[in-house]
Amino acid sequence: MKPIKCFSSQPKLAIGAGLIEVLIAVLVLAIGLLGVAAMQAATLRNSESALSRSQGVIDTYTIIDAMRANAGVARSGGYNMGLSGSAPSGSDLAASDRAFWIATLKTNLGAGAKGLINCASTICTVEVHWNDERAGGAADQVYKTQVRI
Repeated sequence: MKPIKCFSSQPKLAIGAGLIEVLIAVLVLAIGLLGVAAMQAATLRNSESALSRSQGVIDTYTIIDAMRANAGVARSGGYNMGLSGSAPSGSDLAASDRAFWIATLKTNLGAGAKGLINCASTICTVEVHWNDERAGGAADQVYKTQVRI
């Protein structure tokens, strides 16, 4: 009987090429996954910054609505306050509105949040300042609104 010859479809030099291809594919996949993780981290930072900006807008309109409810006092400058991070003192409605507003700013935007109110006749300017470094933004973010009361 004649011996049967086995022929391989791959030449002898190609042995182990599959392992190298797998290692390269794993390396490419790992680099891609690191890129996805970096994009996810950037997205989280940007979402945090957008939330802070939205909260600043909401907080600004909170005090504006309180001033509209007490328009006579607002027009006479009863709500005016310089850039402050501390709650104003007083027992009237304007002082309690400002104290509540500053407390809300600190709760929503962090301990370093500050507010400014300046009413001249019927035009009022309201500013909110906060630190946005942890979200990747500039250190001092400012949202300014000017309205007619």
